[in-house]
Amino acid sequence: MPMILPSDRATLLPKFWYLLPLALFLVITMEYLHGFGFSYIVLWLSASASAGAKSTNATGNSPGLPMVINTWGGPFTAATDAAYLSLLNPETSALDAVEVGCSTCEANQCDGSVGYGGSPDENCETTLDAMIMDGTTMKSGAVAALRRVKDAISVARAVLEHTTHTLLAGDFATDFAAQNGFTVENLTTEASATSCAQWRAANCQPNYRINVSPDPSSSCGPYKPIALNSSDEGAYVSELRPRDKGPPEGHDTISMIALHASGTMAAGTSTNGASRKIPGRVGDGPITGSGSYVDGDVGGCGATGDGDVMMRFLPCYQAVENLRQGMSPGEAAEDAVKRMLKKYPEVQSGIVVVNNKGEHGGAGSGWTFTYAYRGGSMNETAVVSVPPIDKGALHSR
Repeated sequence: MPMILPSDRATLLPKFWYLLPLALFLVITMEYLHGFGFSYIVLWLSASASAGAKSTNATGNSPGLPMVINTWGGPFTAATDAAYLSLLNPETSALDAVEVGCSTCEANQCDGSVGYGGSPDENCETTLDAMIMDGTTMKSGAVAALRRVKDAISVARAVLEHTTHTLLAGDFATDFAAQNGFTVENLTTEASATSCAQWRAANCQPNYRINVSPDPSSSCGPYKPIALNSSDEGAYVSELRPRDKGPPEGHDTISMIALHASGTMAAGTSTNGASRKIPGRVGDGPITGSGSYVDGDVGGCGATGDGDVMMRFLPCYQAVENLRQGMSPGEAAEDAVKRMLKKYPEVQSGIVVVNNKGEHGGAGSGWTFTYAYRGGSMNETAVVSVPPIDKGALHSR
């Protein structure tokens, strides 16, 4: 860059003197707006100006605050809308909005994978998993294998607010729900009972049993375990792999992050788990850092997919830590998914990540993942489609 000598300044200044009043006006205006809490208007304008030119995984794509973002489009957008509209009331907290959104999906039985009457286990019973987390205190509350209570996300919030615990499970979670005024009722519907009867008539296929007798690929059991030899490492690794039982059922969890206009954040997850699961199975949904995670200083994450695999990696904790290390939301999501793919190339996963400015991105594997968001002055929810990461690219790096 050429140096400007003192003798040149006298020539340059008269040419640009007329810009000084404009610069002074802009500085004063920005300070005035900031003093009255209108900094979000500036954020919204800058995001709107660049939205059309940037990909969903780029920074600068925030729609403004308040904002809600969650896994999946389609029927799940009803939850996005409900949570976002609730935030237009300034007295609604980010935690309130997450509860509103997940409760909407529970009541609507979103895609049959959230709420009552979906994903029956081997005993034909629907059980629920849920977790909710406050991004300021970093406290979370969760329920796992919750029986006979529809309002899983609300019971999880009761764990957060009325205990010093993080997770309650099974019948004891049901007892806690009843003590806190929730209705205990049968979660089975006519449709779920019919579905389970058809599954049993088809010799209980597919199922999640391995290394048992009789052969789980053609029998409903009862099963007895077959002893394994862990000293034969090659054979042992092979024996622990799942059987080829076709595409898994029931992975459309709702995981949601809410950003209040003040900047506070919360996250939550609700699901009825994997269909045909072994009774007592708990997936990643109620696990803090796996189903969802939030740190208001940095951002939040929501996940969906094969929970039995994903919970081994805590992908949402990883994604938020990636944000802390300077990655963009899209980069943070991709890194979390790639870590799983390196060990489990066939895993189905979806990760949505948002930073505390509302910039967002996602990544997935094994399927085309979608996520939905609404924020700022948006009149309707937008749905983003995320193609699966190319597994071949992992080995070419």
